[in-house]
Amino acid sequence: MSTDKFTHLHVHSEYSLLDGAASIKKLVNQTKKLGMETLALTDHGNMFGAAAFFSTAKKADIKPIIGIEAYIAPGNRRDKDSKGISEASNHLILLAKNNQGYKNLLKLSSIGYTEGFYYRPRIDREVLEMYHEGLICTSACLGGEIPAAIAKGDMEKAREVTEYYARLFGEDFFMEIQWHCDDQNVMTPMLVDMANQVGVPLVATNDVHFLEEGDYQAHAALTCISTGKNIDDEKRMKYPPELFLKSPEQMRAMFPKWQEACDNTQVIANRCDVEIDFKTQHAPVFKTPKGKTADQYLEELCLKGLKKQYGELTQEVKDRLYHELKVISSKDFSSYFLIVWDFVNFARRNNIPANPRGSGVGTLVGYALEISYVDPLKYGLLFERFMDPERNEMPDIDIDICQNGRGRVIEYVQEKYGHVAQIITFGTMKARAVLRDVCRVHAVPLPDADKLAKLVPDNLGITLQDALEQEPRIKEWCDKDPKMQEVIDISLRLEGLTRHSSVHACAVVIADEPLTNFLPLYKASGSDDLITQFDGPLVEKVGLLKMDFLGLRTLSVVDRACQLIKEGKGVEIDSRDIDLTDKATLETFCKGRTKGVFQFESGGMKDLLQSMKPDRLEDLIAANALYRPGPMTLIPDYIARKHGESWSVPHPVMEKVLSETYGIMVYQEQVMQILNGLGGLPLARAYRLIKAIGKKKYDVIAAESAAFIDGCVENGIDKAKGKELFELIQKFAGYGFNKSHSTQYAILAFQTAYLKTHYPTEFMAALLTFEMGTVDKVAEYIDECKAYNISVLPPDVNESSTDFNVIYQERQEEETPGKSKKKKTK
Repeated sequence: MSTDKFTHLHVHSEYSLLDGAASIKKLVNQTKKLGMETLALTDHGNMFGAAAFFSTAKKADIKPIIGIEAYIAPGNRRDKDSKGISEASNHLILLAKNNQGYKNLLKLSSIGYTEGFYYRPRIDREVLEMYHEGLICTSACLGGEIPAAIAKGDMEKAREVTEYYARLFGEDFFMEIQWHCDDQNVMTPMLVDMANQVGVPLVATNDVHFLEEGDYQAHAALTCISTGKNIDDEKRMKYPPELFLKSPEQMRAMFPKWQEACDNTQVIANRCDVEIDFKTQHAPVFKTPKGKTADQYLEELCLKGLKKQYGELTQEVKDRLYHELKVISSKDFSSYFLIVWDFVNFARRNNIPANPRGSGVGTLVGYALEISYVDPLKYGLLFERFMDPERNEMPDIDIDICQNGRGRVIEYVQEKYGHVAQIITFGTMKARAVLRDVCRVHAVPLPDADKLAKLVPDNLGITLQDALEQEPRIKEWCDKDPKMQEVIDISLRLEGLTRHSSVHACAVVIADEPLTNFLPLYKASGSDDLITQFDGPLVEKVGLLKMDFLGLRTLSVVDRACQLIKEGKGVEIDSRDIDLTDKATLETFCKGRTKGVFQFESGGMKDLLQSMKPDRLEDLIAANALYRPGPMTLIPDYIARKHGESWSVPHPVMEKVLSETYGIMVYQEQVMQILNGLGGLPLARAYRLIKAIGKKKYDVIAAESAAFIDGCVENGIDKAKGKELFELIQKFAGYGFNKSHSTQYAILAFQTAYLKTHYPTEFMAALLTFEMGTVDKVAEYIDECKAYNISVLPPDVNESSTDFNVIYQERQEEETPGKSKKKKTK
């Protein structure tokens, strides 16, 4: 059935870390450009890019084939007695034919890392026999078992292996042939003979490692980065220059004798049909008391908690509670809130401070469960900023946890809910870093490499192309030095590729059935921690529950300071009960004496505070939100209006919403309320519009503009005025900040300032204790101690103490002039 079509079935992307020199998006786009309809992804031993590849290919109308280039151990996968990497495993291509095959790939890739890792993630025949259903297998490159046996002259072994895979996979086993280097070209006719003897069909591949022919030198540099070699080193790893994504015509021209091997790429492509489920949610189920559903138990706990918080419940409180519960129930997320309540409760029971951050602070349900201690009604926080009633997205309450107790909380979750893993993250080759890497590979002297890297402007997210346009000295240098031009050219090709994997600092995934039912797992070398092979966004995309357990040092500082106060002064302080109107603390902010105060210690923030003269918590919430690039331009107006400058807004609804911030749109929640109050946009839809404005999605903005103006007309505002109001909202919506997050962090800032104001010695001792590893910070805080007339000694090493020893002195202003007082040692 000879055709002119071809499908690449042996392809490596950037997720074959530092061995594949093409991004998934570029591979898919090039496939489409070359007129091919199907593409496989077979990265080395992993499925890091599988879900992203599936989505990207589908969007481009390219049929995705999910696979891996697996590593097969010569014996048992757990044996680690091979003398070197080449003897430890052989290669094998596995492609998912159907959804069962995809699930089996998830299992096999996970087992490779969790049970068989030795140099590489390895599987063996035992697990292959367990999980071979739904898979298509090809014999791989020169690193495969069959070619390796032939290369050693062991034809009996080669035949045994061929017959084994033919029995196991039946018609779904293919002998893979390639034609791109001398060794391979000698091997291919022998592989064809073996296939004919056993009756195995052929399939042609190109072992793609880079995108285009011109990427060969860039890929060579990439492998040198990986192996620590120099490009001029004769012993470095060398790949053939043919390993790029060739057109169907180029591939067929390589195999004039074996056109059926090219035809069979289409036979395989036609057999493969996998769908990854991105719609079903797989959140774990909380085990409720007998006879109660999660919805019923959540409502019971919320009513109990709100009666504790408010006493008698007003209609406003009831309406808000039942609105939130209805949305949560409709999305089947009651178990999620109960799980968060459970582990936060565990933390509190074990004296581990834990607070939410972000939009989750804005839920009344969270306040009722005491997940949060910020009253959302008091501070005007909106549930719709946290959860969109119209979208079935997983909720996401980020939890800050005392860094000393974070590990215990994660262990508790693992023990109780069973199927828990940390989440992988990937580092990429950014502008400066890739220049340094390529310079090293090309033996550019270190001073020159450093000078070149420093010519890249220090702007967030800057690319090399941006740098070339903004910094003419780079081009001038390249014009004079061909080697430097080569470095730039290669760096441009490599920039943005995935460089390495690591563990996300705080993200954890939780499920109530084995995680390998939904995604592949990974173990970093030297660690027993389970990690997902999919990153955070993809973990959520396949319907799993991701939670962020963030270790926050400030919570540890507050907790330790309270312990020291209790031990030294006999005063018991609950940081959650601190008076948030305390005048002395507010005066500390007004004077800018905020060294060590959470998120208020920078020089710029001190200047803001001294100009603002905050006399209420709301000013600190606003300062948190305004002190960012962009909104900073609004700070002078806020300060002027706070101190008496008149202000006005175009409509009474805006005046009501913005009175707290003197007519300035500081928070996203305010913009949402204005869009709702003036134009009738539902709050969740209003938030989606805000995000569209921030991302410059002009089609969404235009559509919502018309809807807003129509709503204004229905509310008695003429069309011209409605248009004017929308333009005003659009101008400031991009500046708005999450008030829920700002409120929580302003309260935490107030707590630290309160302790510093009233118990400076204990606070500074705690602060120094948790900043011991930061030399500059320790120096700054010791200077601050001097300002408070407190002397500091380092920790008592003999007692293995982690706390700074503080020598108390009376405050200078309390001392009698000319009379010294003896120090009291703690």
